[in-house]
Amino acid sequence: QVQLVESGGGLVQAGGSLRLSCAASGRTFSSQDMGWFRQVPGKERQSVAVISWSSRSTYYADSVKGRFTISRDNAKNTVYLQMNSLKPEETAVYYCAASRLLYRGRISAAPNDYDYWGQGIQVTVSS
Repeated sequence: QVQLVESGGGLVQAGGSLRLSCAASGRTFSSQDMGWFRQVPGKERQSVAVISWSSRSTYYADSVKGRFTISRDNAKNTVYLQMNSLKPEETAVYYCAASRLLYRGRISAAPNDYDYWGQGIQVTVSS
């Protein structure tokens, strides 16, 4: 079982930056794809960014390309999401997730392909 704990959320003005962190428990972190997702009430959870276990592959939603960066530190069992130039419409609960499959050959941005989820952290972008 993998436990994920997000941190770094909060309130920021439009155009500002935040860095989310997700600390993972367990010994399989370095072999698992990781992702960041977000959700607003009444809407489906959507993918924001995904990174492969090796860091060689990443995926970004079109809306965040060029502004968000996902990275990981396997020595610290932590994945990060650097968010720059934030927009009010990006206000949401952000979730960290891990794939159960180890050494997955192709990254997926589909929430259903992730098995372990953090509790979520609120990000509020004021206008």
